[in-house]
Amino acid sequence: MHLSLSLASPVGHLILEEDRGAIVAVRWGDGVGGNGSPLLAEAARQLDAYFAGGLTEFDLPLRAAGSAFERRVWAEMARIPYGETRSYGDLAAAIGSAPRAVGGACGRNPIPIVVPCHRVLAKAGLGGYSGAGGLKTKQTLLSLERAH
Repeated sequence: MHLSLSLASPVGHLILEEDRGAIVAVRWGDGVGGNGSPLLAEAARQLDAYFAGGLTEFDLPLRAAGSAFERRVWAEMARIPYGETRSYGDLAAAIGSAPRAVGGACGRNPIPIVVPCHRVLAKAGLGGYSGAGGLKTKQTLLSLERAH
């Protein structure tokens, strides 16, 4: 059963989604309410704590739908410590791939913020960001982490 919960955040309105006991998506949208669950309430609590600067590592069961390659990229992204960044090339070298392919997988990350694709930068700058607000949102998330 697919469950959801909406959450106001400093980077816009988020919709958290759960399926079979795991978080499967964090997306931007104007959804209202949702049917919720204890796991979604915990995810919302952790996101609130993250935005307040009191949480540096999420502890949630995740199940992101994607190819085996995408899941490898997302797992590598999840290893980037709070407040730090890596380049697409760094991730590509870590998994034996190419930066452009890593960038594509970053853009398809279904659980942004929790799986920190905002911490992945282009060699010559910020790169892109697929979340609502694009680079402004990416800059906000990076600034938030640097401030704490």
